[in-house]
Amino acid sequence: MSVQQRTTVKSILTSSMSYADLDEFFEKELRDAGYGGLEVQKSPMGTTLKVYVARPGLAIGRRGTGIKDLTDKVTARFALPNAQIAVTEVESPELNARIMAARIAQIVSRGTAFRRAAQWTVNNIMSAGAAGVEISVAGKLRSDRSHGEKYRAGVVPKSGDTADRSVDQATTDVLMKLGLYGIKVKIALRDALPPDFQLKEDIKEENNEGNKEDATTQAEGTPEPGN
Repeated sequence: MSVQQRTTVKSILTSSMSYADLDEFFEKELRDAGYGGLEVQKSPMGTTLKVYVARPGLAIGRRGTGIKDLTDKVTARFALPNAQIAVTEVESPELNARIMAARIAQIVSRGTAFRRAAQWTVNNIMSAGAAGVEISVAGKLRSDRSHGEKYRAGVVPKSGDTADRSVDQATTDVLMKLGLYGIKVKIALRDALPPDFQLKEDIKEENNEGNKEDATTQAEGTPEPGN
């Protein structure tokens, strides 16, 4: 490997580590606001950190005090020149795997049974228009012996380009009395599925609509008795 190649690899690794540190920082600071992700945009004028949250009001704070405090912390900790934080609201939090994983962790930590929390989340995600969802919960759920459970609905592509493009996934954990729970959420986004990918439910609906139209056409074409 040449010196230039080693320099490029080192630069990429350093950039990835910096992004991971920033992402972890915002996840901790904006947990109550429903942190959903981060975009880093660099320019000659400085660095813009675009954070996605479910409740922007909590992130911005009263009269902008929250965002000012957050900017000061980022500047001091990461030494970013002229750092600017832009808060963007997530339009459909139920379709953001990171937000939903954190929401399950919060619900469980407040005393709700993990099965109830997982099933409630599955229903909300599907009601928001997802093509499918899979939630995995693992750990010492009911005894000293660790095991895992999965809750599914719809269709979630498992591998290949379809899965890479259409499945949003996230993991988190929450510390309970029996130990650590690991939570993983996968959401298949209907709008991100390729055009040639069609769910069985959609095919059934189209067939049912077609049968109804055929029945209506036949009824309209049937002569009345006595004619």
